[in-house]
Amino acid sequence: MANVFILGAGTPTPTPTRFGTSYVLQVGGDQIMFDCGPAATDKLVKSGLFPTKVTHLFFTHHHFDHDVDYPCFLLCRWDQSIGVERELQVFGPTLTEQLTHRILDEDEGAFAHDWIARVNYPGSQRVYELRGGTPPRRPPSVAAKDIGPGRVCEGGSWEVTAAAADHAQPWLDSLAYRVDTADGSIVFTGDTRRCDSVADLARDADVMLVSCWDDQERMDREEDGLTGICGTVDAAMLARDAGVKKLVLTHIGPGLARHGDMEKGIGDVSKVYDGEVIFAEELMRFGMGV
Repeated sequence: MANVFILGAGTPTPTPTRFGTSYVLQVGGDQIMFDCGPAATDKLVKSGLFPTKVTHLFFTHHHFDHDVDYPCFLLCRWDQSIGVERELQVFGPTLTEQLTHRILDEDEGAFAHDWIARVNYPGSQRVYELRGGTPPRRPPSVAAKDIGPGRVCEGGSWEVTAAAADHAQPWLDSLAYRVDTADGSIVFTGDTRRCDSVADLARDADVMLVSCWDDQERMDREEDGLTGICGTVDAAMLARDAGVKKLVLTHIGPGLARHGDMEKGIGDVSKVYDGEVIFAEELMRFGMGV
């Protein structure tokens, strides 16, 4: 059965229990990461996974709470490899290719000094050999691609489709992703307000992870200031309108994470949406089955 791992279930506001966004879908022989927010690499290992096993990475958008651990993840995955791992495939909206180049490129990459030293320093070469690598040690190689809505890629038992999400345009492009697998379908909305493009993407999906910032009443009182992301009721309406079977509330702000507000929020969601509701916690794991 395909499994979902919640690495980051929070927002840009750090709290002791949540910070940033990141998930992994384990399906077939692949581990597919969605977003790479604060400490995602550390949380990946705490979840019993490992960077070298991640085969694909999809970015929903490029706010720091969704991509700031990307340099750490890339360098760790390369450093821990022994040269036989599959080349990492990275997809995301505009800036994905640029960000990758600015991290790794030999001439101008912000972290090129690290991998250049490890490729050439005898001590690092020896560690590579002791780990099982065969010289020469090669520089990092990552296949990064800027994408838009439509069919993105497929594996042996899964296929990914993207749709436009409505979050921080025109300053940042945002995407939601649907993964259809032999075990069912799952949608990662990223940060988005309730919109037809995401509802259409999620139609009749088995599971949908929806960004849910705060109590809807509290957000609505903010007038126009918090329109680019769902609150509790908007998340419920998006799931109801799409006909999804299981709703996972994530990207949860500090207010909604408080007991009392949390229980009220779940109650408000249940008044609108009659499927199963999961309130995401970091390092949580669940199967795709409903």
